[in-house]
Amino acid sequence: MRFQFLAIAGSMAVAVVPTPTLAPKATAQTPLLPNVQAPSSVSNNLDNRIVSDWVYLDGRRLFRIASSRSNLSDRLQNIQQNLQEISKSYFRSDTPDLRVDIRPVNGLPVIDVNGKYLMTITSEDARLQQADLSTLATQIQEKLQKGLPRAKQERQTEFLIDQGKIAGGIGVAMIFASFGVYSWQRRSKKNTARPTPQTPPAAQPIATQLNQQQHRHLLEVKTRLFQLTQAGIWGGGSFIILGLFPYTRILQVGILTAAKIPFKLGIVTLGIYVVIRASYALIDRFTSTLISSGALLNSENYERLQLRVSTFSGVTKSIVTGVWVGVGILLALVFLGIDIVPLLAGASLIGVAVSLASQNLIKDAINGFLIILEDQYALGDVIAVGEVGGLVENLNLRMTQLRDSEGRLITIPNSEIKVVANLSSRWSRADLTIPVSYQTDIDHALQLIQNVASQMDQDPQWQYQILETPQVLGIDNFGDRGLMIRVWIKTQPLKQWDVAREYRRRLKITLDQAGISIPVPQQSIWVNDPHLLSYEENGKAD
Repeated sequence: MRFQFLAIAGSMAVAVVPTPTLAPKATAQTPLLPNVQAPSSVSNNLDNRIVSDWVYLDGRRLFRIASSRSNLSDRLQNIQQNLQEISKSYFRSDTPDLRVDIRPVNGLPVIDVNGKYLMTITSEDARLQQADLSTLATQIQEKLQKGLPRAKQERQTEFLIDQGKIAGGIGVAMIFASFGVYSWQRRSKKNTARPTPQTPPAAQPIATQLNQQQHRHLLEVKTRLFQLTQAGIWGGGSFIILGLFPYTRILQVGILTAAKIPFKLGIVTLGIYVVIRASYALIDRFTSTLISSGALLNSENYERLQLRVSTFSGVTKSIVTGVWVGVGILLALVFLGIDIVPLLAGASLIGVAVSLASQNLIKDAINGFLIILEDQYALGDVIAVGEVGGLVENLNLRMTQLRDSEGRLITIPNSEIKVVANLSSRWSRADLTIPVSYQTDIDHALQLIQNVASQMDQDPQWQYQILETPQVLGIDNFGDRGLMIRVWIKTQPLKQWDVAREYRRRLKITLDQAGISIPVPQQSIWVNDPHLLSYEENGKAD
């Protein structure tokens, strides 16, 4: 319980870190990173040319100034440089006296600190603060009188020692919180075993597989959350420690300035990834519940149900992934300060134009949806479409990919699939044609063929793959090779080829033992010409 409390406290450390919008910007008085500025924000004034920014001391905001977009950077840099020189002189002096004077120059207030010029307050500054010039000058004077002594106080030895003690306490708390989260994570991994739900016997392996997938997705979500908590503990604690000292606060501001956009994008990316994984777990949970209730069993066998579940799960997860990725892109744009309303309006118009120009894609999606809904075929089926065929390796709303016997990957748009032959839907059949010569005792041959089929049907190795007693249909045709005897063997899906090969092997051995040969193609020539017949008779007489 103690470790859980520490882990929760560590995860809350992320919340106490100042947000980038409230964090101070770089001070100009530190020589490590001079004049580090954050992006300016456009004021709400009707004149869009006027922008504003803050003046900082030791990473803390002092007051705000305004100017035109082209002059703001130069003015801000001059004020920061003046403040840097003034603060250095003030920090080195032994006297605590600080004079902040206001004097008018050309009708505008000018602020001097200890006799040194700092800045001139303009009408844009007053308009920004919605105050008159004198009032604004008084406010800036008060902020300087409070900010500079505080900055000098923070550089005293006693203050630095106290801040060092606080930093040490935060470091110890970080270590304990991180260890608590690590222990909690290890205990969570040990409790990975989950009871198998009560399901019908035929559906038990599928439900177990779905539960395992669901558990893996949830474990992935927990792992990422634990990693985020550890990053929050160490990153947040280090960030707070950097802000305790005036000499290292510049690093804090630099990190915020450099990592502002990557931090936002990282949060969105991690959040979308966790949501996608959680959605995968919900899909597996929903499918497992349907199987456990027996709603999907009906007259389907286990193999067919497994193919349908794999197809449904894969297509649904791909759709969910696309939806959440789209949501993540919109959230990223919002976090970056981009107005998405015009983009959505433009995207709707573009979508209409694209839909009119890409009618084939819409047909592909509709036909793909019907293929999955009607269970025309699924992943793992062997199908024939027109002149091509093979194993279905990939199936989505747009296309179907087949792998033929030569290993070629065939991609077919779903809109092009009009007639499809499924060779492995629910059950298959080995259709065999066995030739015997015309001189063979046909009844004896039929009996041997039937015996071989019956023996194979009773063999434990092949009994599961053969669904029904093989049928010897009899003589199917009089061919050029002899009499054609037809045999049907009903098998499990995709097992017809294995059963047919084994049956041919056993039948060849049995026919050889019985002295019945399998005939080869023969051709007879009949001569009806009288001259040739008389010539042959005379030749025989001689």
